[in-house]
Amino acid sequence: MAEVTEEHVKAKLSFLVVAIASICSIWAARAQQSSTADVERYIRESERQWAESVANGDASVVERILADDFLGVDPDGNLYEKAKMVAYTREAPKEFISNRLNDVKVRFFGDTAVAQGNESWVRRTGTPLRARFVWTDTWILRNGKWQIVASEDLIAPEPAQKPAN
Repeated sequence: MAEVTEEHVKAKLSFLVVAIASICSIWAARAQQSSTADVERYIRESERQWAESVANGDASVVERILADDFLGVDPDGNLYEKAKMVAYTREAPKEFISNRLNDVKVRFFGDTAVAQGNESWVRRTGTPLRARFVWTDTWILRNGKWQIVASEDLIAPEPAQKPAN
């Protein structure tokens, strides 16, 4: 039988440690990818719900997704806090007939995510009657919850419809 040397045992142990570390690293990376995909779905769905809350008055969405220290900038350049957005959401159906999310892109930077998108709305009165909110929301992971800490909105016209051929 071949003699097992101390160097041979050390080499096998070193290989085993490297193999285990590699497997753990791959497993952690896959778990992170899955986790990021889940968070992105949550952010997209939350953005959709917030857009719809403008027409349905469901302030619970706003209460859930805006951090207590949230600060937003409205299309006129005015700052507003969470409490003002909650109150506005409850009253918004008096002004808006509909509001729907068109698109949102989410990018991650560690425990921060930047969501940029737009939504189309129709108002009951006022000018314009139809337009879009184009916005950027900054999400952070704090105390195990993803919430928006900053938002900036602007109003833009609806894109021109392409003529049918």
